[in-house]
Amino acid sequence: MQSFLLENGLPALFVLSFLAATVLPLGSEWLLITLIVNSFDPGAVVAVATVGNFFGACTTYGVGLWGSAFLLQRLLRIDREQRERATVLFRRYGSWSLLLSWLPIVGDPLCLVAGSLRCNFFLFSALVFIGKLVRYAFIAAVTAGSMG
Repeated sequence: MQSFLLENGLPALFVLSFLAATVLPLGSEWLLITLIVNSFDPGAVVAVATVGNFFGACTTYGVGLWGSAFLLQRLLRIDREQRERATVLFRRYGSWSLLLSWLPIVGDPLCLVAGSLRCNFFLFSALVFIGKLVRYAFIAAVTAGSMG
């Protein structure tokens, strides 16, 4: 496993970070920490994780934009009342809530709702990217700081 990570660490981190930002219940922080502990450049690790996670969030936004009715009603079985509640929350706190898109459990639905409510994609991109970058940079800083 360790040789696989050393040979494919950054591509593996990109894929895992991407998948973690979709509706799949995955986390990428463990691999980010593992790579830093194994002497990967923290800046490169943060950049790859951020971009992968951001692209995953954009995919979730796209599902909300183009496929939300099918996804919400047929696959996730989210009823009308739940959709309305999510819509009210997003409208109440607005696009700024996307800074929290990195949070477990609520982050992915925020991206999905942003797409279904046709949130401006450039605003969505800026807020989501910033939130994810800050999260990964914080984890990397704590990890690097604890090593030396």
